[in-house]
Amino acid sequence: MSSYTSWAALCGLGLGLGLWLVFVNLPGWRRMAFADRIAPHVRVGVRSSRMLEDSWHSDSGHSALGQLAAPMLQQIKKLASLHSPSAGTLRKRLNAAGLDMSLVDYRSQEIVYALAGLVAGSAFMALAAVQYHVSLFLSVLVVIGFGISGYALRGWWLGEQIHRRSRKILTQFPTVAEVLALTVGAGESTTGAIERISRICHGVIGEEFTKTLNDIHAGTPMVQAMQNMSDRMQVGAMTRFVDAIVVATERGTPLAQVLRDQAQDVRDASKRELMEVAGKREISMLIPVVFGILPLTIVFAVFPGLALLEMSY
Repeated sequence: MSSYTSWAALCGLGLGLGLWLVFVNLPGWRRMAFADRIAPHVRVGVRSSRMLEDSWHSDSGHSALGQLAAPMLQQIKKLASLHSPSAGTLRKRLNAAGLDMSLVDYRSQEIVYALAGLVAGSAFMALAAVQYHVSLFLSVLVVIGFGISGYALRGWWLGEQIHRRSRKILTQFPTVAEVLALTVGAGESTTGAIERISRICHGVIGEEFTKTLNDIHAGTPMVQAMQNMSDRMQVGAMTRFVDAIVVATERGTPLAQVLRDQAQDVRDASKRELMEVAGKREISMLIPVVFGILPLTIVFAVFPGLALLEMSY
């Protein structure tokens, strides 16, 4: 690849990026924020029309170049927030995944994954350069792409850990809720029921109940400790379960019946999810039948007849 081709590819990349920024910022494609939607209805003290304002000089602290680069910076921030969330969001995701690590450790792992991607990309391009003639521009793009892929791989794996942990919690939760209902219905207190669950239950939800029991013994109110547990799990069924316990405790509703109803709701939700998954997997289940079993059946049905025709001739 000559130098002219490299510069042409770079200019084409810049043109495509500019057209993409213009396209995604069109009013028809740009999603309006909730604050922008309600701002005209709650604005107070504005007596002049906004059409008379000079929008170019509205931000007096920014230069013209900064205002021109603002859409691109907003898009970069949005993409960065998707793959690198803020400290509070990241802390919630780590708790939902059940990982006892600090934010610095997680960021360090992201850097390690990115460096591993860069090393893998460099090795791949070195092997490719031995066999073929590869331009420097393409090599740099491939290496950077490997680094970004390695960085994004850590975030993807964190999402997978959260999903697997939530599935385990939903699998164990109905049984735990029924045991809690039986224990409370037998006359034991809520704290005693939690202590019993922490002793007899193993797995993810058992560890969370153990942490909740430790918080209660440390002086945290029972309701607050349960809410902290639901915040750590980040599971909708567990949040509804804790909310039902809080409401039943505040209003004096029989707690055993509330726990039974919550267990039944979770079982029904699991059945609905199973039916939805089965409905989505119908097409994927047809692929081995149509492309594997059906052609093999046709071959077994037609081949003996073809063999007899050849023998007759």
